[in-house]
Amino acid sequence: MDLRNKRIPEDEFLRIRKEVLNSWVTGNDPQLDLEEAVKYLKSVPEHKNFAIKLNKAKERGLTLIQPRAGVPVLESHIKLLQYLQESGADFLPSTIDSYTRQNRYVEAQKGLEESVSRNRALLNGFPAVNHGVTNCKQVLEAVDVPIEARHGTPDARLLSEIIHAAGWTSNEGGGISYNIPYAKSVPLEVSIKNWQYCDRLVGYYEERGIRINREPFGPLTGTLVPPSISNTVMIIEALLAAEQGVKNITVGYGMGGNLVQDVAAINSLYDQTIEYLNKFGYTGMEISTVFHQWMGGFPQDEAEALALISYSSTVAALSKATKLISKSPHESVGIPTMEANGLGVKASKFIVNMLKDQNMAESYALKEEIAQIKKEVHCLMDVIYKAGDGDWAVGIVSAFRQGLIDVPFAPSKCNAGKILPARDNDGMIRILEFGNLGFTDEIKEFHHKKIEQRAKLENREISFQLTVDDVYSVSKGKLIGRPQV
Repeated sequence: MDLRNKRIPEDEFLRIRKEVLNSWVTGNDPQLDLEEAVKYLKSVPEHKNFAIKLNKAKERGLTLIQPRAGVPVLESHIKLLQYLQESGADFLPSTIDSYTRQNRYVEAQKGLEESVSRNRALLNGFPAVNHGVTNCKQVLEAVDVPIEARHGTPDARLLSEIIHAAGWTSNEGGGISYNIPYAKSVPLEVSIKNWQYCDRLVGYYEERGIRINREPFGPLTGTLVPPSISNTVMIIEALLAAEQGVKNITVGYGMGGNLVQDVAAINSLYDQTIEYLNKFGYTGMEISTVFHQWMGGFPQDEAEALALISYSSTVAALSKATKLISKSPHESVGIPTMEANGLGVKASKFIVNMLKDQNMAESYALKEEIAQIKKEVHCLMDVIYKAGDGDWAVGIVSAFRQGLIDVPFAPSKCNAGKILPARDNDGMIRILEFGNLGFTDEIKEFHHKKIEQRAKLENREISFQLTVDDVYSVSKGKLIGRPQV
């Protein structure tokens, strides 16, 4: 496969588009004619445009709230989103079902029909491709805030066509972040090319004066991911998207747990995303950040879960992230009820409003952690650039193949899976085992010393048990998985 970080020529894009639209019956809708889609998108009011609302929030220093949510039946989905809007959500999601994520539209159609006939949700999300443009437009027109598709799809080309033609002005994902943490056997080259198409579609609309937001998925596996690894993936995906003409990008980060490290991670992510975009000629970009509330195991007690949500919101507000993805107190149970999801929105909204005029005081620890994360990201970016001989798409594939960049606990065969994270004495996420990760000896020594200090304090050996204890610690009400005394 000839993979390069080069903008897809319009004639080639339009040729591929015919194949994409023919992959399922709803792709033959006349509303997917690009002139019709452009006309409809231009009619979407500014307050429902994701990119415009993000820009205004960033200018005002606000942190806006967006939950996750999606059910299969159209009427129920609209009712759910309207409830979340009334609960205070600034942005609304449409979480896509697992069959659609794997392009299994036949099974999704069966699940949708059975959900209607049995009057209960038999899919774990909204099958937007099967609903088609008309129904997706009904979702947008039934609410008064912007909508984003959230999913986990290595091939989101037809999904992207349908949701954008329906006026949804944000799409989450990327060729790396919606492959490595989500898929087992999809080649990275394939998912990157698929998402180059999704980004080229956004670029096509941008060329015609329509602002559309793109949001790579920052948390990756959401389990003890070192900030420099997730930040590097975000920056690469921003570079790949910008090459295809995307102008408005929200780079994300999943909460690690240590207040100082999390604030440092968001700040360094924003700075370095702009730095690399400018360095490689992508100027005039609109960059915002999104902070994901705790993605690991949640406590089963609802009060404790709500406390964790509130803490996550505090960190997001102090980091000055533009957007916060909220959770519900039913997180450890399964798919939340509408009411529980709304409760998470309300709690998150209350906290960020309380803290909107407050800033995280500068400290030596914060400055040091920002510097450390930036040093590590620069190191990984240099390695990836060299691995691709100056091409980011080629470089990221080669770097993953060699284990030069590696995501902990990811299922993908493209991922080496050799690194192990663990917390240090302050609860910051460090690296215990490096595999072939492309860090300098100096950076490796920094991590080793940090973990060594913890092991010495706890009077135990440096081993995989540190990692195991840390994976389960937050769900038990502790940040660091210290041995029980």
